[in-house]
Amino acid sequence: MQVQVISSVNEASSARFHHKTAIIIDVLRATSTIITAISAGALCVVPAETVMEARAMHRPGDLLGGERFCRKIAGFDLGNSPEEYTEQVVAGKRIVLTTTNGTRAIHKSMRADYVLTASLLNAEACARAAIDLRRDVIILCAGSHDEFAIEDGLCAGLVLDKLQSLSQVAIETDDFGTAMLALYRNRSNRIKETVLSGISGRRLLKLGMKRDIETCTAIDIYHDVPRLNGDQLTRI
Repeated sequence: MQVQVISSVNEASSARFHHKTAIIIDVLRATSTIITAISAGALCVVPAETVMEARAMHRPGDLLGGERFCRKIAGFDLGNSPEEYTEQVVAGKRIVLTTTNGTRAIHKSMRADYVLTASLLNAEACARAAIDLRRDVIILCAGSHDEFAIEDGLCAGLVLDKLQSLSQVAIETDDFGTAMLALYRNRSNRIKETVLSGISGRRLLKLGMKRDIETCTAIDIYHDVPRLNGDQLTRI
C-alpha cells in the first residue's frame, strides 16, 4: 500500500485523490469535532466550505456549527469545540459544519474513492478502515492558516504507525510521511505538550481554550470513523 502525506490543504490538488482513500486530519479542531459528534449519535455532519454555503444548506431541525478565527460564528448553534457536541445536543441531528481549514480539506478530497476523517481520537480505527478499503492512501493534513500544523503531522505519523502495525501488506510512504512517522515516534510520550507548544495550540491557549487541546489530544478513545457519503459524513 502506498501512503502519501500532504502537509496542508493549500498543497493538495484534487486530481491527486483519484482512486485513493483520503484520510483528512484537522486535530485542532474540525475532525476531532466531527468524530465526537458522530460518536455522540449525530445523524450526519455536512461539511460546508463557506459560512454562506452552510446557511444555505441549513434545513429546519439542523444544527449549524463552525468557526472563523477560532471563534463561534454569529448566529450559529455551535462552535468548533468537541465538548459542545454532546449526546444531549446532537443525537439524531443533522449538523452543517464549516471551519477555516478542515471542511475545506474535505471538499478538496472529494474526488477520492473514499474519504475518511481522522484525529488523535480515532487514529487506530481509521487505519483499520483504510486497510479494509484496499486502496492506496492520501493523508491530508488540513493545517492552520494555510500552513502546516504540528498536531496534524503528529496524527499523520500515528496513523502511519498504526497502518504499519496492522496491515498484512507492506506500507510504503513518501519522504514527508517518513518524517511525520519519525516525529510521532519521537514525541509519542509528549503528545499534549507538543501540541500545546505548536502555533495552533498557542493560539487556542491565548483564547482560553486549553480544554479543547486537552480533549483533542486523547488517543484512540473512539472507534467510529466518519466517512463521506455523497455530501455528508456518516458512521461507517
